[in-house]
Amino acid sequence: MNEIAGGEICVREGRLDDLDAVIALERATEFAPHWPRTAYVKAPQAQTDSVRRYLVVAERLEKQGESVLGRLVGFAVMAVVDDSAELESVAVAVTERGAGIGMELGKAAVEWARGSGVIEVTLEVRSQSQAALPLYRRLGFVESARRPRYYADPEDDAVLMRLPLMPSSGR
Repeated sequence: MNEIAGGEICVREGRLDDLDAVIALERATEFAPHWPRTAYVKAPQAQTDSVRRYLVVAERLEKQGESVLGRLVGFAVMAVVDDSAELESVAVAVTERGAGIGMELGKAAVEWARGSGVIEVTLEVRSQSQAALPLYRRLGFVESARRPRYYADPEDDAVLMRLPLMPSSGR
């Protein structure tokens, strides 16, 4: 658990019972990739095909009486093929942005990739994404290419970024 602005945040591996909250947050996030539910179902399950996905979620812990309940406030999805990974999505609830949750999700996803023997993580982001670009740079990603006018509604360039990794020792 991490102490982040506004209270405790728990960053953990996503589970099947998180999917409704993940999909609701994704639908409420304007520029998130709006995937079908079946794509998210694959993330928290053991992978047997050539693509492995990892879902990490962030919950804000709130005390209600004698109980502590977690409210999902963010998630990230990482996909791995062989020794390469793509950070496919990072979404944080609008009311929670700027509190460091995206950074914690990104770090957790990158560490999972490193532990999986990945040697490079890539991502693609809109050039006008004023919150995401600085976050990815703080995580160590560098711009590697651009795709002019790649996105529509609104039209925008895609910025391709990469983060070289050294696999963790002993793996």
